[in-house]
Amino acid sequence: MINIRPSLSFFPAVKKCALALGLLASAGFAQATTVQIQTVLGDFEINLFDKHTPKTVENFLAYVNAGAYKDTVIHRSVAGFVIQGGGFKFDDNSTAMVPLVQITTNAPVVNEPKFSNVRGTIAMAKLGNNPNSATSQWFINLSDNSANLDYQNSGFTVFGQVTGNGMAIVDAIAALKKINAGGALTELPLRDYTSGKIDDSHLAMIDNIVVLNSSPDTADSLNPKTITPKNNNPGTGGGNGGGGSGGGSAGYLLLLLASLGCLRSRCK
Repeated sequence: MINIRPSLSFFPAVKKCALALGLLASAGFAQATTVQIQTVLGDFEINLFDKHTPKTVENFLAYVNAGAYKDTVIHRSVAGFVIQGGGFKFDDNSTAMVPLVQITTNAPVVNEPKFSNVRGTIAMAKLGNNPNSATSQWFINLSDNSANLDYQNSGFTVFGQVTGNGMAIVDAIAALKKINAGGALTELPLRDYTSGKIDDSHLAMIDNIVVLNSSPDTADSLNPKTITPKNNNPGTGGGNGGGGSGGGSAGYLLLLLASLGCLRSRCK
């Protein structure tokens, strides 16, 4: 039997369901879209595509807001291809020749390939043959890598774009001389290095990554290239990416229906 007059427990139920709905909705869509990467060679800005790659942006911003990228380095540089960071932090107390330690990572994020890996875009790095393995590491495309990276390993998720004259700084980092320091550091860019122990004056340091603008609409003026599906590549990012944007509206509808069901159960 449904009461015409709500019981006293009805209003707390409304508040709880509304709170749950709000938390779930905010978890799906990050609230910041413009970040600044502060490096020893200069600062540059990136607009994040939080409306189209919400889980990836949320994952990236979790590291940003936790200060995980403070005192990290660009640890990989491949001419005409990418520069890569987000994996290693400088350790001033280390006695190793290359005083870097891996940053602590969170759980992997689901792959959201939608936009193409063209010059100036930032994308998530991941393990081979594991589309949903991205954690903290990211890379910036130095050239149009779409023919390869849009489809390899189910596509690499592009989640932002360098703006303004930022690529001049990225190119300056890419122009640094590199050494093979072994392991994951076979293409380590260095500054003014000749021999001996490496320190922060030699590394391509990232002082920090900070949020500049918390509006989720700052990327609306950009026109990123979307992935072109390939008929002979059924598992490509183009197919998955199409659901990234439309899934947001459907997700809100499901959350609303769930909240209504919650209220209904409390009114019986």
